[in-house]
Order: sequence, then C-alpha cells, then structure tokens
Amino acid sequence: MDIAVLGYDDCLGIGFIGAADLLLLSRRMLTKKNAPAPYNVLTVSYDGAPIRDGFGRSHVVDASFATLGHCAAILVPPFYCDGEHAMPPTPAISAAAGWLRRQHAQGAILAASCNGVFLLGEAGLLDGRRCTTTWWRHDELKTRYPRADAARGAALIEDGRVVTAGGPMSWIDLSFNVLRNLCGAEAAKKAADFTVVDSVPSTQTIYIPPGYLVAANAFVLEAEQAVRQAGEGNLTSAQLAQSVGVSERTLHRRLKDATGETPKHFIDRVRFEAARMLLETTKSSVKQLASASGYADETSFRRAFRRYAGMTPGAYRSWSQARRGVKV
Repeated sequence: MDIAVLGYDDCLGIGFIGAADLLLLSRRMLTKKNAPAPYNVLTVSYDGAPIRDGFGRSHVVDASFATLGHCAAILVPPFYCDGEHAMPPTPAISAAAGWLRRQHAQGAILAASCNGVFLLGEAGLLDGRRCTTTWWRHDELKTRYPRADAARGAALIEDGRVVTAGGPMSWIDLSFNVLRNLCGAEAAKKAADFTVVDSVPSTQTIYIPPGYLVAANAFVLEAEQAVRQAGEGNLTSAQLAQSVGVSERTLHRRLKDATGETPKHFIDRVRFEAARMLLETTKSSVKQLASASGYADETSFRRAFRRYAGMTPGAYRSWSQARRGVKV
C-alpha cells in the first residue's frame, strides 16, 4: 500500500520531507527479514515537478497526481505564511484539493497538520466533521469553513478518515496515527520507540498564552473576570449568566460563538489557566492551588487539570520548568 506525502509550493519543508523520512525510517524497522515492506512511501506534487518550500528550498518528488494510483493514506504538511494570509489560491492548490477529495472517496486516510488543514477545507472535506488546527488559526478556520466543526486547542482529531492536528510539528503525531491505522497499534508504538518520539499532550491548551481568547472580545473578558471572582465552589452557568447580565441561553450562544466552548467548559478552562499560571510562578502545594483557582477540593482540581493539560499538576510544573530552562 502507498502512503503519499503531498508537496506544494510554500509548504513547510520539514513537514514535507520530515514526514517522508519518518515513515521511511519506520518502514525499515518494521520490515521483517526476507519479507516485503508493509508499505511504500512516495512524495507527490500535482504535476510531478519539484516543489519550492516556504523558505525557498527545492525538493524533488517521486510522482504526480496522474501517475500515482489509489493511496492508503496521504499526509498534508503545513504551509509557510506570515500569519496574514490563508491557503494561496494557486492552480496547484486547486488541483491538490480535487485530488484529495477523489482519494478520500476511494478510501484513503487524509492527515493534515497545522494550517495544512485548510487544504482539506478547500477540498470540502471538513464540512460536518470534527477537526482542529493550530490554536492561532482557529478563528480563521471557522470563518473560512463555517460548516466545519472546529475544536479549539485539540492536539489531534480523527473523524471519518480525516485526521487533523495542531501545530507545525504535529506531522510527527500524524505520521504515527497513520501507521496505527494502517499497521496496528503495536507497529506504531515500535516505530515511535525506535525513533525516540514521545506523544505530545492531548491538547494545545497548555501552549496558548493566558488571556489570548479574551484579547478582542469584551464579553469574554467580562465572563472570565466573573469566573475568577467567583471563588471556591461549583459555579453554574446560570450563576455566570447572572454575573454578566444575560440569560443562560444568551451566555451559551455568545461563548459558543466566541470560544467554541459551553459555559461549563469555559469555567473549567479559565480556572485551569489560573492554576497553570500559579504552577509556573509559585511554589504553592496542589491543595493550595486548588483553593486559589476556585476548586472546592483537590480531587476535582486534579481531574480537571489533567483533562486540559494531559498531565498531572506536578508533571506540568516539571515540564514547564524544563521548557523555560529553570533549574529545580
């Protein structure tokens, strides 16, 4: 079976050649002696011509859309941009969107990382599907493809053979997801162990700067302040609605439009952001942090924190210190 890595002008070079190399390296390790390789890896562009990545480097490809038949899976790397423009409307992009749509109809798994997810949107493959992208392109994705069910801050989502992932380096997780789907969980774990790759946290939330979601929305800012001032205990959506002077139904609608969250998830996330900031800036115990963040007890705090961070409070503190180069 063929696994293709799509190349196009202005794509992120490491996402293009990196995915191909990771899959080839894994294939070598997974191929048993005197047995055929479990899959082929091919790089492809719409006309088979070399592509020039976003940093101006040229990359030769193995095939064109016309010469490559049905694929078991296709990986779509991100494109390089300055944050001011979406997927470039070129003939190659239009051809790629059509090719991806046809391949998916024939049973292929399509996996895109970061803003490469926009190419799946151009192909109409996000309509009605749960998907994600890097946190700072989430609003643009929702605006450009309003029929997509976009989840803010998710690390990786799989829905109907369409797999989408967050940041520009998430092609690593996509590659192992494809291996898991095609070759099984054991093969994917062996490949990950061989290449010394750890799974990333299950959410992008720990990377999003606190306050990012409220920067351009006065109502969200008011709601966030209300959560922070509520103190300990179970803050209900009705109480939050009363605090900001709207009906519970209006609160649900406005938070959903602005953040993609229900009131309960919004309350939990705001409290999580307060907790992670305290973990990074104080030496307070977990019990003290639970109380300071508005949780009624340590158990509910630990459970909520793990849901958003993908790790325990203690593990997050260690991860954060290591990330910032802080010596313990």
